[in-house]
Amino acid sequence: MQSLIPKIESRLDALSVPIALELPDGRRVEMPGSRITLAFSEWSGLAKLASSQIGAIGEAYVEGRVQIEGKMRDLTDAVVGLLPGNPAETNSGWWGRLLRRAKSRGAHSLNKDAAQIEFHYDVSDDFYALWLDPRRVYSCAYFRTPEMTLAQAQEAKLDHICRKLMLQPGQRFLDIGSGWGALLLWAAEHYGVDATGITLSKNQHAYVQQLIEEKGLQGRVRVELRDYRELSTGQPFDRISSVGMFEHVGAANMPAYFAKINSLLVPGGIVMNHGITAGQLDSTQLGNGMGDFIEKYIFPGGELLHVTHVLREMAAAGLEMVDTENLRPHYARTLWSWSDTLEARLDEALAVLQRTAGQTGRAERILRAYRLYLAGSAMSFEQGWISLYQMLAIKPDRSKATGPVPGAQSAYPFVRDFLYK
Repeated sequence: MQSLIPKIESRLDALSVPIALELPDGRRVEMPGSRITLAFSEWSGLAKLASSQIGAIGEAYVEGRVQIEGKMRDLTDAVVGLLPGNPAETNSGWWGRLLRRAKSRGAHSLNKDAAQIEFHYDVSDDFYALWLDPRRVYSCAYFRTPEMTLAQAQEAKLDHICRKLMLQPGQRFLDIGSGWGALLLWAAEHYGVDATGITLSKNQHAYVQQLIEEKGLQGRVRVELRDYRELSTGQPFDRISSVGMFEHVGAANMPAYFAKINSLLVPGGIVMNHGITAGQLDSTQLGNGMGDFIEKYIFPGGELLHVTHVLREMAAAGLEMVDTENLRPHYARTLWSWSDTLEARLDEALAVLQRTAGQTGRAERILRAYRLYLAGSAMSFEQGWISLYQMLAIKPDRSKATGPVPGAQSAYPFVRDFLYK
């Protein structure tokens, strides 16, 4: 292991953010003015660092084999310098793609998806409440103006989606993966729709049920603990949204997912699919072990497709894309807002997790994992390794002339003026 030291020292010298390493034998290797310290209890961790296996270092941190001192923003700047290239540029050829597809098919049964959603979203409502906005919107905000706060930007995002969907009073609206109910309730209260939300999270389901009762919306707002595949097509919806959900669907299930949405829409209906996409054409997860870290500790079963692949699947299901908007920098700023808030409340967060997660060791592991996940995701969106798109599509109504212009086949006007009035 002694031969690793010169190699690591040369890597540290090239970094823009000075860092220090504490070795298992007590020695310290550092750059002048170090802002980040990594303390290793095992020599194997240094080998991972030397080979740029960032995900393995993250796992060692979560499991307590590496200690990190310093700010998360400085840490992510150092990580960018430690990587040999773009971690999104991973393509293992046809065999690798075949294996990933086979894995995807086996990872997304009804029971497995329910367990995977529970793993992430049912960690603790109180924990999420510490660093999300008051509405608990757990998806990319929309910073319409630079000076917006996170809470304002989340409300701007909710309204942005409702305006794109052209919601009108009395319309039947479905929100697939409705989370803590922010979009569901915003659409009902501000646009007068009859709203249905579905979620696989028991915690979120109970929370939204309570909000519906508190607001007296039982007559036209409901939330169901249900998988999208279980929805009946007997009463189709005028408008459908899916926000931050289709990343959990799996590449192998994408055709069935969009076919289901098509079957749930009335002719001429509009759907908004808002979600994270891969940053490169053939990338499904980040390299250098970062994707493996997310799979293990944060989003088991999560899979990313490039936006072009998503649009292809939408078209194959009979949906016509009418508007696509890239919000990648908005998600970077959203994630940094979450990360900074969590970093300012670490003691509170640990106390909440100790109360809700049970064992102290498990609470500490969850907190470490989320610290890396939020900051690392913010870095990934900033670097363009992953992205975020809002894809608006219609189910064409070819039975009769509909819409504001000849051939529109829906209410969509094929101009963007209505968004900005």
